[in-house]
Amino acid sequence: MLIVALGATIADAAPAPLRAQNVVLVHGAWADGSSWSEVIPKLQAAGLHVTAVQNPLSSLEDSVAATRRALALQDGPTVLVGHSWGGTVISEAGGDPKVSALVYVAARAPDANEDFVALSGKFPAGAARAGIQTRDGYTQLSEDAFIKYFANGVDPKKAEVLFAEQGATAASLFGDRTTAAAWHAKPSWYAVSKLDQTINPDLERFLAKRMNATTIELDAGHLSMVSHSQQIADLILAAAGQHE
Repeated sequence: MLIVALGATIADAAPAPLRAQNVVLVHGAWADGSSWSEVIPKLQAAGLHVTAVQNPLSSLEDSVAATRRALALQDGPTVLVGHSWGGTVISEAGGDPKVSALVYVAARAPDANEDFVALSGKFPAGAARAGIQTRDGYTQLSEDAFIKYFANGVDPKKAEVLFAEQGATAASLFGDRTTAAAWHAKPSWYAVSKLDQTINPDLERFLAKRMNATTIELDAGHLSMVSHSQQIADLILAAAGQHE
């Protein structure tokens, strides 16, 4: 694993990746594709073709299918990016031959058939978990937990918008297991959120080290792609071989 200090030249630290013109972004639980709205224009300004998947969040199988449909539409090498639970999706779907690199943003990164709930239990739980509300088999975060813990570090007005847009997430989703772990075979990048109150930062560091990812650490909460969009965009551009 290579830790890159904030403000360092990532291109100097990362292995030379295959140059990609496409990026597919996969959101996590309690979110939708709009969670990437701060990053997308920066990638587009760099000339990349960007697609944000709208995860159904009903099951791992359904979400992986949505991501594979997006990958099928890409022309050439593609960087696959996952935030939070979306890391589970890209670990499963990332074996697609079009995928040239994987980028994990404060994300889960399970091994094949791993009990990730048990793994997570080895680390202190984030404060956001206390705000999970379940009804009819689906979960959402309470407004208080979303603003204070899930979106900590995000402008409060922006956080309120994201709260209104949050996707209902199947309660069973977090126990679904992958059949593959694409990070074993694909070059990987990881953005650790040092102030994360949803996924424990030490768990993020463990996952990044396990996959031998090129890693940056940000003074950010869970939604680093909102609060630190330039750094996340730069990390994706590095994975796409686009840094000059």
